[in-house]
Amino acid sequence: MSSGQFKIPTFSTPEKELTFLTSEKGSYTYENLFGFTGWLAKETKDISVSVEKPLLICSSSSDEIIFLISACYLLKIPFLSLHEDFSAADAKTLKSQIDPSLIFTDDPEKFKAIFNARLINIGTEQLRLSGGFDESAFSISDPELVAGLFLTSGSTGTPKIVPIKRRQVLFAAEASANNFKPGENRYWLLCLPLNHVGGISIILRSILYNSAIYRLDSFDTEIIHQLLSENREFEVASMVPTMLINLMDYTGFQTHPKFKAILLGGGPITPELIEWSVTRGIPIVTSYGMTETFAQIAANPILNPSGIYTPKNSVGHLFPPNSIEIRDDNHKPLPNRESGQIWLKGPQICDGYLAEELNRDVFDDNGWFNTGDFGYLNYRKQLYIESRRTDLIITGGENVNPADVEQAIETYPGISRSAVVGVHDKKWGQRIVAFYTTESEQIDEAKLKNYLKDKLRAFQVPKEFIFKKELPVTSLGKIKKNELLRFYRD
Repeated sequence: MSSGQFKIPTFSTPEKELTFLTSEKGSYTYENLFGFTGWLAKETKDISVSVEKPLLICSSSSDEIIFLISACYLLKIPFLSLHEDFSAADAKTLKSQIDPSLIFTDDPEKFKAIFNARLINIGTEQLRLSGGFDESAFSISDPELVAGLFLTSGSTGTPKIVPIKRRQVLFAAEASANNFKPGENRYWLLCLPLNHVGGISIILRSILYNSAIYRLDSFDTEIIHQLLSENREFEVASMVPTMLINLMDYTGFQTHPKFKAILLGGGPITPELIEWSVTRGIPIVTSYGMTETFAQIAANPILNPSGIYTPKNSVGHLFPPNSIEIRDDNHKPLPNRESGQIWLKGPQICDGYLAEELNRDVFDDNGWFNTGDFGYLNYRKQLYIESRRTDLIITGGENVNPADVEQAIETYPGISRSAVVGVHDKKWGQRIVAFYTTESEQIDEAKLKNYLKDKLRAFQVPKEFIFKKELPVTSLGKIKKNELLRFYRD
């Protein structure tokens, strides 16, 4: 979608003396970021970087990644940030779609035989640069250029890559600011992974807001309790529901009076968690979004100084100027209060996946995007989510493709077929449950779980295994997962 029919949001480049980033490693100003950006411009001067040949990042969370993503945005360099566990086998599959020009990684050997790319080395001295840059060469606009590439879910098979345009970043930042944004020299707490749209959106929005980021290596309940309860420099935090549950379990957790909001996303938000937050007076913003919309595209502030926004089980109104329709299976719009598939259109929605063949089934002739999620609108046009993408499981903020898990399970000796589903879980949002059949007798499930730990990431390993003599299937042999879910609940 071209941004020509919409007024592009405008933002100002931060003043160099403002705080940009603080972590346990130190504190940096925007002057340090600009100095680093000038250094990166020189490093990449003679290298052709593009959407098909982006800068690839594959490393554990660090200050260097935040500097690198921020500098890429200022220099209009497309980037792709991967989970640190991304394997060489995954990279070989990825190469069918991209061939990076530059790589920043803490494991160079992983990609050495796959990509003919130059490695970027970043030392602490690069993060402390304070001169040698031309600020007029930086850009925070250029809406129709690609800002970065994002993987939607899964770690095997053909990755679904979403090119996110700078237009989407700008519109998302403007819409989010209407609910909350940190002030200058005020922190947005970042403890989300730096390969997900949730974490990266914080980085780019902070630049546009001229605010500061506080990065934690991992979610530490005691540290976060102290920061949000006592330090008035902290105004916003982003979390998945599991993180907030852990915080609420911490005795006496409260946010300080000037704290604006905890943005919740990345998984199902249960009514119990919302009620718990309201009772404790914790200001939360429930939201709805996805990689294709560059994080939240609808949000509902639950608490603010004027009281409770109702209804609490809605994710709020869609951000303007985007549009929404609820459609039936024949793609016909449905009236209010009727459930169906959620379709979106507007400047915050991506223009399509990098692999063109993936776009045929999700975009109609008028540019509407089928999210694959199900819900309805009430008479006030507030959105209710009933189920997320048909098969995708979101557990603790991580996306899990059931097909990946099933493929791994079915390599275990003796297992003939499996079906993986997500069931409601108060803490994790969804819990992964695997049903399986065997060729002979029931297998040792403890051994199966240990076997899967070597083939899957920790969050992909099912929490529970259920043996069945037969799995219910359709006339075409497709497993009826809805029946398995009913069996589980019964």
